[in-house]
Amino acid sequence: MRKLFMLLAVLLLLTACTKGKTQSLGEFFKDANVEHVEKVRIVDGSTGYKKTITDQEEIDTFISLIKDIEFSPQENQEKRDGWRYDITLFDGVKEFQFGLHKIDDVYYDSNPDILPIVDSYYKKQDIKEE
Repeated sequence: MRKLFMLLAVLLLLTACTKGKTQSLGEFFKDANVEHVEKVRIVDGSTGYKKTITDQEEIDTFISLIKDIEFSPQENQEKRDGWRYDITLFDGVKEFQFGLHKIDDVYYDSNPDILPIVDSYYKKQDIKEE
């Protein structure tokens, strides 16, 4: 009986420490009530430069490239320093901000990897960096 109690206690601790759930990026947008994206801002974490996209066709293309990417919580949720890109989607006054591996305070793995998609999209934008 004691072993069973210990096992249940460990399982309870593990589930209590795991935040987040596996879902697509599009589901995260919807949870944040961001449905019609009017502006996208991508910040490059290595330079601090940002590009803001307001052309609706470019926004729609970007959203179509990333909305179906699955995000699964990482087992290790220890705080980390640094990031590659930070993205903010604007829907009027509402916004949804996320990193390539972090949404809110939860670290995720993406499938497929979102980095090449965002990196390529950021670099091809003919927008002056701020």
